Amino acid sequence: MSTEEVFPTTPPHALSGTTPPAPAIELEDLEVVYRVRGVDRSVLRGVSLSIGQGESYGLVGESGCGKTTAAFAIMRHLPRNGRVVSGSIRVNGEDLLAMGEGGIRRLRARTVSMVYQNPAAALNPSIRVGSQVAEVFQLLGADKREARARTQAMLEKVQISDPARVMQRYPHQLSGGMQQRVVIAMALASDPTLLILDEPTTGLDATVEAEVLDLVAGLRKEFGTSVLFISHNLGVIRRICERIGVLYAGKLVEEGRTDDVFSPRHPYTVGLLRCIPRGGLHKNRDRLDTIPGYLPQLGADLPGCVFADRCVIAREVCRTDPPPPYRVGAGHTSRCHFHDEAAELPRATPARVSEAHISANGGEPVVRLEHTSKTFRQEGQEIPALVDIDVAIAPGETLGLVGESGSGKTTLARILLGLTAPDPDSTVELSGEPLAARIVKRGSKQVRSLQIVFQNPDSALNRRFSVRRIIGRALKKLLGMGRDAREDRLREIAESVRFDARLLSAKPVQLSGGLKQRVAIGRAFAGEPRVVVCDEPTSALDVSVQAAILNLLADLQADAGVTYLFISHDLGVVRYLSARIAVLYLGRLMELGPAEAVFEPPHHPYTEALLSAVPTVEGTERPRIKLAGEIPSAANPPTGCVFHTRCPRKWGEICEREEPPLKEVARGHFMRCHIPLDELKRLQTQSNTTS
Repeated sequence: MSTEEVFPTTPPHALSGTTPPAPAIELEDLEVVYRVRGVDRSVLRGVSLSIGQGESYGLVGESGCGKTTAAFAIMRHLPRNGRVVSGSIRVNGEDLLAMGEGGIRRLRARTVSMVYQNPAAALNPSIRVGSQVAEVFQLLGADKREARARTQAMLEKVQISDPARVMQRYPHQLSGGMQQRVVIAMALASDPTLLILDEPTTGLDATVEAEVLDLVAGLRKEFGTSVLFISHNLGVIRRICERIGVLYAGKLVEEGRTDDVFSPRHPYTVGLLRCIPRGGLHKNRDRLDTIPGYLPQLGADLPGCVFADRCVIAREVCRTDPPPPYRVGAGHTSRCHFHDEAAELPRATPARVSEAHISANGGEPVVRLEHTSKTFRQEGQEIPALVDIDVAIAPGETLGLVGESGSGKTTLARILLGLTAPDPDSTVELSGEPLAARIVKRGSKQVRSLQIVFQNPDSALNRRFSVRRIIGRALKKLLGMGRDAREDRLREIAESVRFDARLLSAKPVQLSGGLKQRVAIGRAFAGEPRVVVCDEPTSALDVSVQAAILNLLADLQADAGVTYLFISHDLGVVRYLSARIAVLYLGRLMELGPAEAVFEPPHHPYTEALLSAVPTVEGTERPRIKLAGEIPSAANPPTGCVFHTRCPRKWGEICEREEPPLKEVARGHFMRCHIPLDELKRLQTQSNTTS
């Protein structure tokens, strides 16, 4: 056991004799319980943390660790069955738990604001955006005219172009990024002391996410607002936060300055970081490490270290004696008896993949799209969603599909699956045979061969059915299996997707997010498909669950030789899984090539901008390239190159006049750009060198 000093130590201000400013927020030994079936179950277990004036603090951990509960406790907005049983919450030195209802209302109106994960749910769909933001100013005492003027000024501050027009729109008429900016404008309207952001960028494209992060950083600097940033995206936390707290099972297990915590001294933090697909890792060579086991159940009795049951270096003392916050550096603490061993934590998953377990690509394409287009007609206008797409996918290959929202990714997937009919003269083939435009016109063998794993398993799985019935129905419909044969096959599928067969009788509501996604994957593989479309299958999952799902997809592909079309806005995940990557913009294929070629210069300027927006856990981001304005309307796309209105490398008038062809710039690497390849490489290499 380490003999290093146990925190806390004498604070610097006590040595200097000065009086420190009151923290913006201070939690001390905070205990929160939820009453479930007449029993109080612990959610937060003695959490102590403080956020200084103007400081940005990141709170990370898996779903169910208590992050959002901590935020709701600060807002005094716990659900009806939740209550604080001990400890204190102070805002600017005031005891929040001692406040009456009037004081709490004033606190929420003027001092503490919160931005929720889903901006669409936070905005009233029946009220115009301008009225919703103006209402905040009116509650602060402004008259209607002043409130409208201040609303327009605030929308300008959050970088919404043409705010007067945006104020007249309803929330559904705005993009996800614009909705999030509106919600941030509402939160900042009262000039709060503390801004709480709960997963504010989950589900956003990389470019929009980067814009929101830049916005938060700039507004924090301008207003001097303290920020509590809750996220499972550790790259985002590294970019935006000065200090980090790692929460597990309601306990703060590690805390310190950002760079210190990213050199972790607690096994849980080490495990979280190892779950992330980093540059250089690929499924054909590597497997992501995972955290064994599951979070303890709500209110579980945890007499020792809360992480002991999942920790590979735990000893008997860990199960009986709760570790204190050991001081492992300046302002860096770890609740681990053996924190000096954490950095060398043994892996829970083998690092390398055997030669025999690598899927080989090659042969005739299993999927081919030629001159594939899709034009929607809306209010008398033709809106091209896809324009002349040519792409082929080999057996056992993963093609990653990336691009901003509205680029045509989902439309392409729906055409392949037969859920959307392409334009006439489009060619969609499976193993050389034409596919009917509509799934109802396809044969049973073709339907079996093409399956999908959706982004949200909660919406994709029937909550009224058991897992046995969900997967069993697929076996009956796709393979025509009888009841006895289905039961045997069900257990084989459960084993293949690492799902406990004892849970086959459970309903989706009784399962965690990761287990539900395993059920969705099992259902997709039930018909022994040849091609599986994965539409953002890990975007809403914790990094620990994501790593397990990515390993599972890699293993299933190697075992069954299945082909993936993998759609995601997480470029790190796409790089890990994909052999080749296709980049879409406004329905056009801008770049197509091997993953390593697409991720390294020279690449298309649009790809360059996407890559520059991605925050990394290493803290070594590329030079940030900000794209000007919003994506143009597909109903009225720009002339020439459709990207020229936002392109940071615009070559000249030729970009405005002529649409560049998709040409092969290297073997298997295609690009749609007027700029000569050597010049692109020079410009991009120079930018990376001088950053």
